[in-house]
Amino acid sequence: MTGSAGTPSPSGARSGGAVGPALRVGEFVPLAALLMSLVALAIDTMLPALPAIGQDLGVARRNDVQFVITALFVGLGVGQLVFGPLSDRVGRRPAIHAGLVLFMAGCLMSVFAPTFEVMIAGRVLQGAGAAGPRVVTLALVRDQYEGRRMARLMSFVLAVFIFIPTIAPALGQAILWVAGWRAIFTMFFAIAVVALLWFALRQPETLPAARRRSLAPRAIGRAVLEVLRIRSALGFTLASGSVFAPFIAYLSSAQQIFQEAYTTGALFPVYFGGLVLAVGGASLANGRLVMKHGMRRLSMGAAVSTVLISIPMWMLTFAFGGLPPLWLFSVYLLAVFFAFGLLFANLNALAMEPLGHLAGVGSSVVSSLSVFIAVPLGTVVGLSFDGTMFTQIAAFAVFGAGGFVAMRWAGRGRAAGPDPG
Repeated sequence: MTGSAGTPSPSGARSGGAVGPALRVGEFVPLAALLMSLVALAIDTMLPALPAIGQDLGVARRNDVQFVITALFVGLGVGQLVFGPLSDRVGRRPAIHAGLVLFMAGCLMSVFAPTFEVMIAGRVLQGAGAAGPRVVTLALVRDQYEGRRMARLMSFVLAVFIFIPTIAPALGQAILWVAGWRAIFTMFFAIAVVALLWFALRQPETLPAARRRSLAPRAIGRAVLEVLRIRSALGFTLASGSVFAPFIAYLSSAQQIFQEAYTTGALFPVYFGGLVLAVGGASLANGRLVMKHGMRRLSMGAAVSTVLISIPMWMLTFAFGGLPPLWLFSVYLLAVFFAFGLLFANLNALAMEPLGHLAGVGSSVVSSLSVFIAVPLGTVVGLSFDGTMFTQIAAFAVFGAGGFVAMRWAGRGRAAGPDPG
């Protein structure tokens, strides 16, 4: 609840949480959504520009432009491992400041890149920098809210955040028409400057010095060992990495799928944005479904559904020479993305369930390991794109099955009890 002035009431904040007066919810929600959306913005806005980048920077193989997308995920995986523990040691504000500055440095490197390799290095820096706001913003929310109030606030943040992937490709397409692909990175830089100034001037520190923790490397090593030793933590982390892999493959090859295979031309942002809404819709629906069915049952059901939908679709694709009609492929993706939205919403929480005693660093480790699993697998699938949908559909089936197997294995490593969530 909020007071009459729109600021969180004392009951909505954790005792001893904020160092300074909390922002009004009406300001904090869009600020948090902006900080968390940098990753989605940096991925989806670039999709229409991939052919131009490949042509201007002399990329030899057409599929190699996909590294513009996957390189950001590499940086994201490394950054998530660093910024979570860093914010526990130095505070939330310095960690987010550092992430935004690193993101801006990566943008400048890509803007002025003379070669494809330099531009890719800039993308890695962007991913590492964007990991800071993405990870630490969640800590900002946890510092100030708990229970239902935290869930309510995060639903507001998600409602704002969900529009970014739907409009980002259209925004990238518009900038590409007007000023070229380098101007897209200039826009990223400008948005990061706005986010940095807004955050620095308005958001108080939320982690008092008394609650800060050591940044000893052994703490991160201990968390990694915990994840590897606890079957449920490792199993759900493996499941998360498995189901994320075909989604990375889809993101990296989406421009080729829609603009080259299906020749949608300037309508590519419309198709891409509309399909991504299924993921957001599932995330919002999960809040109600998980209360009735629980996280494990919901996740396993979503993985099975992905396999059962993908196998007949893959077989049907033979009847169309590898390229089913666009309407049929779009309906298939809507169904798969809804299932994946349920998986994304629950698997990280399931992996974190036995790691409550090291929640901050544990979350960073789980998220990073998931990305490190998904990126190489997704990259292999994406680079195998040959103008047909065989590989992409098979990947959803195979990795969906892999996620289900990992979840079953994880479930055998815990005592029987009620489904969490």
